[in-house]
Amino acid sequence: MSDAKKITWGKPRHPTDADRDALREDLLTRARAVRADGWADYRTEWSAGQVAVVAYVLGDAEVLAEFDENEGTVLSRYAADLFGFVGGRKDNEKGLVNTQAWFDTVRKALGNPAS
Repeated sequence: MSDAKKITWGKPRHPTDADRDALREDLLTRARAVRADGWADYRTEWSAGQVAVVAYVLGDAEVLAEFDENEGTVLSRYAADLFGFVGGRKDNEKGLVNTQAWFDTVRKALGNPAS
């Protein structure tokens, strides 16, 4: 048997409701900024992932396509932020229903109920 020390990745992160609320507020702030000012200042200031998720919330298919993103890629990636690695994977297996529902609440708070 090897004397090599077992690798541990630490305790898995389990986002709380407070974590999800903070994500919602950040996303709402970004989406409102784009609505007020347009994309020009934010496309280079934010990461590609941040731009994609805001574009998804705003229903901006043109920006999503420009970043080679779509609903599936945005939701799949964001599921882990919302529910942790294991929870995000489980939501992916169920068709991302919990992630979609969360985004529906963001759109409703933004005043954009359509997907």
